Amino acid sequence: MSGASARSLKIFVGNIAWTVGHRELRNYFSQFGKVSWAQVVFDRKSGLSKGYGFVAFQKKTALENLERNQKHVLDNTPIFFQQTD
Repeated sequence: MSGASARSLKIFVGNIAWTVGHRELRNYFSQFGKVSWAQVVFDRKSGLSKGYGFVAFQKKTALENLERNQKHVLDNTPIFFQQTD
């Protein structure tokens, strides 16, 4: 997959609960399609989640499936996503 294709299938995820790690993020978004990778961003000093992360999908159909679902809740917390360039 080329770099441009990978970027177009990447999303920013915001409002992630502090209890969510990489595995939980990947598991949640896997219901919409095959996930290439998922990463929650953590503060280097404290080790605590910064409350956001990124997910990359292998196919565009995953993004279409994701957008059909209007409400996303992970670990009892509403989350939002935005496609990145």
